[in-house]
Amino acid sequence: MTVKAVGRERDHVAEVVGDIVAALRRGGVVYGRALLHAPWGIAFESRSIATIYVVIAGSCVLVPDGGQPLHLAQGDVALLPSGAGHVAADTPGRPARTVRELFGADLEELSATDLVIEGDGPETVLVCGAYLLEPAPQHPFIASLPDVVHVTASQMRGTCLAAAVHLLTTEVDQAGRGTPAVVASLLDLLFTYTLRSWFLGQPDQLVGWAHALHDPAVGPALALLHDDPGKPWTVEALAHAVGVPRARFSRRFASTTGHAPMEYLGIWRMTVAARLLREGQAPLRQIARKVGYDSEFAFARAFKRVVGHAPGRYRAMHRRNEGAADPRQ
Repeated sequence: MTVKAVGRERDHVAEVVGDIVAALRRGGVVYGRALLHAPWGIAFESRSIATIYVVIAGSCVLVPDGGQPLHLAQGDVALLPSGAGHVAADTPGRPARTVRELFGADLEELSATDLVIEGDGPETVLVCGAYLLEPAPQHPFIASLPDVVHVTASQMRGTCLAAAVHLLTTEVDQAGRGTPAVVASLLDLLFTYTLRSWFLGQPDQLVGWAHALHDPAVGPALALLHDDPGKPWTVEALAHAVGVPRARFSRRFASTTGHAPMEYLGIWRMTVAARLLREGQAPLRQIARKVGYDSEFAFARAFKRVVGHAPGRYRAMHRRNEGAADPRQ
């Protein structure tokens, strides 16, 4: 009998988006279930917090600041990837209470929180999740997204997104000791799968980063840079790896991402470095080597140019901010 390994085609969209989400997420998550009977309205201020809603039962309306009302039906998912201010309510124009008025704390000070609003009107059940985003460096992919990414129940039927929604709602319903860690991972998946489903749902409107991720040359090139940001990449090496002439590859990469290949590599290296500085204790020279710099001085100079702070100061600022934001300390 002959046994043969069969490779699967890589999902560059999920890989790159997942990397970006993981790199920008900061700290723990806020999640909970809301049982809401009309009339109700909740106001969320604009801040660096990604928020996602899953409509389990009933319906609601989402109104981003300065935008048009978006109606969400049962089974729909709505993602606010960059923390736009908004109101969630049973109907447009409903007076809304802030998170602090409802819970006595701002969103980033909460963790696992359920909400019940009694009323005489129809019931809406939501599962909500949110996590802090690192405001700098801001990845150009996140900056290119709309304030609200909406995926309907029919669009996600039979997809990985539908499976992630089921897992998340089940975990929140059956909360146990390991739930916070599980929910944090599921929210990353939900973020990634929501964006992928949204991209696939508008194939005739793919522009910018949406086009880049699906481009047969640029998408694989992005995945290569994300796989190994510390490798001494050149434009020639990337073009050869994806099988496209150098000049054509450079034009396609720049026209879809808005950045030249080596410019984007620099942004991604600093995004990775920022996460390593926030989440670990590795010395600067080790982080510098991991993102492709032999010289700690050259790394520090590049990091400050992109992020606005020297690496050591960035790490210290993050430690102070985390301590101040943690209500247990």
